[in-house]
This record gives sequence, structure tokens and C-alpha cells, in this order.
Amino acid sequence: MLKIFKITAILEGISYLVLFSNMLFIKPTNLALYKTLLYPIGMSHGILFIGYIILAFLLKKSQKWDIKNFTIILIASLIPLGTFYVDKKYLKNV
Repeated sequence: MLKIFKITAILEGISYLVLFSNMLFIKPTNLALYKTLLYPIGMSHGILFIGYIILAFLLKKSQKWDIKNFTIILIASLIPLGTFYVDKKYLKNV
């Protein structure tokens, strides 16, 4: 399950960056394309985000994450590039 969490963390981070890129680079120049891409990108990011949070809760006990590390792992999902930090620091053995 840890490997699935690692894959989910990386994909969630990528989807977050793609969502921001859509907003920052495509929206100002092509509003129609932005609106077309927003739903599929946003939906995939939302599903990955929820999966990341659920998997973190499921892995908390088996990985013996204390409250500080668990909080960092959860907050990382809200920060751009945060899930890549979690992958490097907490999931490097997978």
C-alpha cells in the first residue's frame, strides 16, 4: 500500500502543477481552452487529493508516523510541490 501512496503522491503533485499551469498560462490567452481543460484536470486532481488523504490515514498506524510527521504529510498536499517533499523525505525506501 505504501507504493500506491507514493504513486498517488507524485500524481497528485503533478496534477496540482498542471492545474496551476492551466490557470496561469492558458487562462489569460485562451479562455475557451481553459474552460475545456478545467473540468478534467480539476476532477483528476480532486480524486488524487482525496486518495492521498485517505491513504495517509490508512498508512499512519502501519508506518508509525507520529502526529508531527502525519501533520506535515497532510499539509504537504495543500502546498504546491509538497507531495514531492513527502516522497523524498518519508517514502524514499519504497
